[in-house]
Amino acid sequence: MNLIEIWKNKGLILEGIMNKLFTKDHVEEIANKRYEICKQCKHHGKECIVPGTGPCCALCGCCLELKTRSLSSDCPEGKWEAVLTEEEEDLLNEQL
Repeated sequence: MNLIEIWKNKGLILEGIMNKLFTKDHVEEIANKRYEICKQCKHHGKECIVPGTGPCCALCGCCLELKTRSLSSDCPEGKWEAVLTEEEEDLLNEQL
């Protein structure tokens, strides 16, 4: 992932940041399950697009603390899928 890809995915990244800052039990449960899968993956590592944000996914370069909390994100290896679309996530957050 390069800076152009980061810009294209800014909504997903912001979603992960917001879910990290304003924790919700259901999001944390999903994030924990996803991270357990990531820890077993050969791509789990320190190859981060943004230095100092590890651990990251070596395939996409995303910070796993944020990516696993973005309910509209999926694993680039297909090991876990998006739970919601970005629009559904926005609606859910408005209601909570």
